[in-house]
Amino acid sequence: MKQAFTGIRRLSKRPCPSSIRFVASEAYPRPAPELPSAPSTRYKAVTHPSEHIQSELTKAAVKRDSTYLLPVYARPNFVLSHGKGSYVWDTEGRQYLDFSAGIAVNALGHADEGVLKVLSEQSAKLLHTSNVYHNEWAGKLAELLVTLTQKAGGLGFPTGQLQTPPAETTGAKVFFSNSGTEANEGALKIARKVGKERWAAAQPGRSWDSKDCTKIRIACFEQSFHGRSMGALSVTSSPKYQIPFTPLLPGIDVGKLNDFDSLESLVGEDTCAVIVEPVQGEGGINGADPAWLKALRKRCDDVGAVLIFDEIQCGLYRTGTLWAHSTLPTECHPDIITMAKPLANGYPIGAVLLRDTVAATMTPGTHGTTFGGSPLACAVGYHVLSRLSEEPFAAQIMETSAYLLGRLENLPKWFPNLLQPKVRGRSLIVGLGFKDTNNPGRLVNMARERGVFMLTAGKDAVRMVPSLNVGKAEVDLAVDVIESCLGEM
Repeated sequence: MKQAFTGIRRLSKRPCPSSIRFVASEAYPRPAPELPSAPSTRYKAVTHPSEHIQSELTKAAVKRDSTYLLPVYARPNFVLSHGKGSYVWDTEGRQYLDFSAGIAVNALGHADEGVLKVLSEQSAKLLHTSNVYHNEWAGKLAELLVTLTQKAGGLGFPTGQLQTPPAETTGAKVFFSNSGTEANEGALKIARKVGKERWAAAQPGRSWDSKDCTKIRIACFEQSFHGRSMGALSVTSSPKYQIPFTPLLPGIDVGKLNDFDSLESLVGEDTCAVIVEPVQGEGGINGADPAWLKALRKRCDDVGAVLIFDEIQCGLYRTGTLWAHSTLPTECHPDIITMAKPLANGYPIGAVLLRDTVAATMTPGTHGTTFGGSPLACAVGYHVLSRLSEEPFAAQIMETSAYLLGRLENLPKWFPNLLQPKVRGRSLIVGLGFKDTNNPGRLVNMARERGVFMLTAGKDAVRMVPSLNVGKAEVDLAVDVIESCLGEM
């Protein structure tokens, strides 16, 4: 397997962008940047008022959207026209720093030249073939996902140790979808089928399709977010998302993240699947305790439940490593990983990565997709993942995120009446917790009116998930704006 992995990395050779060509090492360490000694006040004034529409083009676009689009989004009153790197511009010509990256999607920023080249070249060859036929890119991207996991760690593979799986297998399989929601739907379906087969194996003479099968329950956690389709919504335990669409999928049990005492009652003999985010994004940037994940893994093993890690927002180098759980002991690892957001830098794609022992339940006809795994999506995904996995790129993520965290850690000291004492998250998925739940939305609006995009998370936090190639200058601008806004608040 080592030879196969090295070959994949060799295919991705290219000159590094100038922003990441020189990386600090132990021999030649880069000096730590000096942090400010007081909060910035440079951005007290509003420079990008949301209601300030001048051009007829903008007015017409906003009116058209309100007339013809389903009104399920509360958007600010401007229209984005183009972007480059970590910045976007509206049709009024105003520039914004995008510290939301399309909700943790644009890993390489906007209008990346490498992504554009792949889109152009592949679209001139094959856009779509359906899964009735093989295409040249789905298998390549699946191989890259598996071999990177074998090296980086995750899904039962320890960090830094290329495994030698049994003959004629890789130890893992991949299913491609079009979104994170679809990836979670696929994972839940697979786990349900595994649960039925395990139930039948323990019941002599019974079949997995028996109506008496009780191993169908699914456990999830408070403040989770797994998607908006009916199945994924059923395990997204937020009343504001669920109530309008009840009744949802039956057999759902809801626990609390990092609650050891409730694991035994939450995950029982009738549980077929447990789904959890190692770092909750939408729910408030809440991290799962590794010791708790280990206990959860053991409990799943004790009752024969499939453990699913939703790494749609926190995976694929967002936390500085391939998976948020990559560096954890294998006793914490899941049976299935779901992913999507950054995999193709904004081109729609999702994926389910699962252990062979779980994948064995799926045979032709048991699951499918029309668009998932298209030549174009997988070609872009292969390009993006190849670049994200290069060592200089990963080193830059760690360096920039350390600087971001260093700056953010000053804020609770400077604004103790507004902020909770600890900065949440790690690497480039971080959050500021507020003491007043009215203030996260207020800060997001104020920052946008000063030219910086951020997101809320849960009831009490502001979330920062910038592009993974963001630089120190962008960090300084974003935090300077936050400090100025907090000062005004």
